Amino acid sequence: MRNQFKKRPLAGLVLACLAFGATTAHAQDDSMRSDPSPMASSKYLFGDWGGERTRLEDKGISFDFGYGFEAAHNYSGGDRNITRYTDQWKFGSAFDLQKLWGWTGATFKIVITDRNGRNIGADANIGNNQLIQEVYGRGQTWHLTVFSLEQKFFNDRLTWKLGRLPVGEDINQFSCDFQNLTFCGAQPGNIVGDYWVNWPTSQWATVLKLDTTKNTFVQIAAYQMNPKYVDDSYQRHNGLKPNFPSGTTGALIPLEFGWKPMVNGLPGSYRAGVWYNTSKGDDLYLNEDRQPLAVAGGDPLQHDSRKGAWITFQQQVTGEAGGKGATVFLNVTSADHATSATNNQIALGVEYKGIFDRPNDFVGAALGGSHANGYAAKNQRLFNATHPGQEGIINDGYEKVAEVFYSWSPIPSIAIRPNLQYIKDPGGSKQNDDAFVLGLKTSVAF
Repeated sequence: MRNQFKKRPLAGLVLACLAFGATTAHAQDDSMRSDPSPMASSKYLFGDWGGERTRLEDKGISFDFGYGFEAAHNYSGGDRNITRYTDQWKFGSAFDLQKLWGWTGATFKIVITDRNGRNIGADANIGNNQLIQEVYGRGQTWHLTVFSLEQKFFNDRLTWKLGRLPVGEDINQFSCDFQNLTFCGAQPGNIVGDYWVNWPTSQWATVLKLDTTKNTFVQIAAYQMNPKYVDDSYQRHNGLKPNFPSGTTGALIPLEFGWKPMVNGLPGSYRAGVWYNTSKGDDLYLNEDRQPLAVAGGDPLQHDSRKGAWITFQQQVTGEAGGKGATVFLNVTSADHATSATNNQIALGVEYKGIFDRPNDFVGAALGGSHANGYAAKNQRLFNATHPGQEGIINDGYEKVAEVFYSWSPIPSIAIRPNLQYIKDPGGSKQNDDAFVLGLKTSVAF
């Protein structure tokens, strides 16, 4: 079944999505205004399952099933003009243990995901740092993405989570409306993804969140650091197992402060945080004798920890609160200089919801940059100078990305989102040609 899906032609899938959306939108415009069908009005493609979904939710069992598809065609950059796709299936459920068993304030949640497809950046040799298809990665296999128990205390002011969790599930939360990873998800995972593990991979963790006022909160967490969680081969064989693998090296401890104000009657979200990884990190230039690795060889100098900080701002600036209008955002993240090959990232953009008076349609535009650490570039320059015939590309500077998209929802449960991406100096190197990519991001909520 899975292999058959992988063999479907890309063009056929795209055309099928567009044809289905066009047919549904026509039906909606012509006949659904006065007598909307469940498909045309529900946020789920299959509606309320004849009322069964609502009945189960009233008893404490809710579901979150979805499918996401990202296609991309490379028009320039790299060494070939090709098209690639990648996708993700999501199967989630939450159990309100208060409704089910009388366990006050407790919820159990499980999410399983399955990823398939190819990475256009790698296949076209573009040299990009940030994924052009953000849904690609972490083994292209099944994952136990969430397996957690949540308990609320003190009139829901204090929340404690324990279980298997991706870091960005709770810490530095950010939407994934764009297709380029520069503008998607918890930003630290974009630059130190070798230990800050975002969706769909999870690790054992605990999270404490305290609502200090109605609009402010503070949260602290600890995540198990184990290289096996970011080993694609290990994930392909163990991604679904809630096991506790050997080889733990330490803990990632992030601390975050949040504020959710109303500014001129419009909602905002402002977050700032720091993280500390107790695991050791390899120096990018020096060996254990504090000599240049490129010349002296040996093992990298070990640092006792790794660290960084971030800010994330989102603010609706026009329109109706939570509805039609424009929202702007700014994300800035910085990691330590000695151990992080990509040591900072910045992204800013805007989204406008309700364009053309279509409540579920919106547009987005963003600019961003990921900085290739000059300390690592220093090592590569020295290696190139001392190893004739083995020279590698020097990444020293910003990979600059721009993306625009239009998100069209023929019905509330489906979003079809064509986008354009321009990547200047992929990987942060002027040795790589700029890339221009046409993308298509789709999602279906079942």
